[in-house]
Amino acid sequence: MAMLQCNFFSPALMRTVTVNVLMPADKMVFPGVKAPEKKPFKTLYLLHGIFGDHTDWISGTRLQSWAQDKGLCVVMPAGENHFYVDNPAAESYYGKFIGEDLVKFTRDAFRLSDKREDTFIGGLSMGGYGAIVNSLKYSETFGRAVMLSAGLILERVLASTPDDPMPTHRRGFYQGVFGDLDALKGSDKDYKALVKKLKAEGKPLPEIYQCCGTEDFLYQQNVDFRDFLREEGVSVTWEEGPGAHNWIFWDSYIKKALDWLPLGEAVQGVSSGNVRAEK
Repeated sequence: MAMLQCNFFSPALMRTVTVNVLMPADKMVFPGVKAPEKKPFKTLYLLHGIFGDHTDWISGTRLQSWAQDKGLCVVMPAGENHFYVDNPAAESYYGKFIGEDLVKFTRDAFRLSDKREDTFIGGLSMGGYGAIVNSLKYSETFGRAVMLSAGLILERVLASTPDDPMPTHRRGFYQGVFGDLDALKGSDKDYKALVKKLKAEGKPLPEIYQCCGTEDFLYQQNVDFRDFLREEGVSVTWEEGPGAHNWIFWDSYIKKALDWLPLGEAVQGVSSGNVRAEK
């Protein structure tokens, strides 16, 4: 499994950005095993949580080994603490960076499928929020979305105050990320409104995998959104189990999420990822 770090210019962010890419292009097939057909890779754009960066998924989980086994390309951008949304008032376009610039660059640079059914987006916590919002905004691009312990916090954002003990829970922080909070409901940052908008327009919605630990502080918000999706007739696969908001849970459930994706049969072989120590 080749691991690449790429720096490229994002027109949406008006600066050079860094992404990590796992590319299953270096697998040596064992003698006697039929080599797989050489075709564009299916791709998962995988988003980190708040306080994280483009290295989180590699250092926190066994993703590299599992993606290699499944022949999946995984693209991991650095989203900073911006929730992967656009804020025109601040000339901050992290949603456009994910849904347009990142997809275009990686498809131009690598052998990736441009089919909707082969293109997925996922993330944990803040990244889970970014995954669902952008999978709905760019539903013509992403066929499936993966949400692990998703930060479905719009109600908390609307009720925020300037003096919260946690800096990333303060109203000023949220205004810097989302813009005018009075306009948040019904906007392109409102996951429930986006679902209803796509349905009203008769456009296809992504299939969704959603999971959360039963001891996670975001558990009830995730259950509520699961119920909303079911009421709206959206295809959602829900899994839960013992666990909190931490890498122990995410390491286990990213494997379940990859198993849920339509990736086909793996081919036996070896590559650089096979010598990496298992956790």
